[in-house]
Amino acid sequence: MGIAELAVIAAGVSMDAFAVSVCKGLSVRNPGARHYCSAALWFGGFQAMMPLAGYFLGVRFAGFVYDVDHWIAFVLLGIIGGNMIREALAGEDFKEDPDFSFRTMLALAVATSIDALAIGVSFAFLQVDIWKAIALIGAATAAFSAGGIYVGNMFGSRYKSKAELAGGVILVVMGVKILVEHLFFQ
Repeated sequence: MGIAELAVIAAGVSMDAFAVSVCKGLSVRNPGARHYCSAALWFGGFQAMMPLAGYFLGVRFAGFVYDVDHWIAFVLLGIIGGNMIREALAGEDFKEDPDFSFRTMLALAVATSIDALAIGVSFAFLQVDIWKAIALIGAATAAFSAGGIYVGNMFGSRYKSKAELAGGVILVVMGVKILVEHLFFQ
């Protein structure tokens, strides 16, 4: 998997954190460096750690599933992307919460990075430089999260569902691409 594909996956997996950051930005009257850094570090850090954990889990089982690895990646990315699309189309209301405490940010960081764990598992079955992948995912998520605080504060919630929808579509398309490449071009 090349750098362009990893960058696209990084952007896609960052959209949950972006959407939550938009909501956090809505709740803060005058966001400062503390708010931007908190979102970037919590979300970027967890989005980088979870694929690494998933990768190491997947590596342990890669030998057993080598013949179906492309299907696993396709299904995982499809489920994650499909769920993001479903949530975006459901148009769920958000609750304003200006709380940036340890407990709140930890819960949000874990919740938004569960999909990154599954992506890490799929990375174990593909030709992926995991260190490059987690660096890209962490950096992209940190940037999108800080940007989400700004967007939420400036523009409101109108971009939350669009970001989640875009992220879901990107992940589904990447899953289909992996499957098609393996079935027809190997």
